[in-house]
Amino acid sequence: MAFTGFATMGGLTPSVIILLIWTIAWKGVALWKSARKNSILWFVALLVLNTAGILPILYIFVFSKMKKIKSKKSSKRKKR
Repeated sequence: MAFTGFATMGGLTPSVIILLIWTIAWKGVALWKSARKNSILWFVALLVLNTAGILPILYIFVFSKMKKIKSKKSSKRKKR
């Protein structure tokens, strides 16, 4: 007896489709940023690990900005 409690698209529920779109969008932006910064380790980690968008979001808003802060501090020291 088949379960027909809700409509599915090829076996994927709407919530899974939304999660896939969410993950692909964040992963795409994070991969693009890491490639632009030549962060090979981050690129590979973001590409291989599937964390439902959590790791890409952390990379975009936290880790990708850490180098900017460090480089600004070091450039201020050099000017003095």
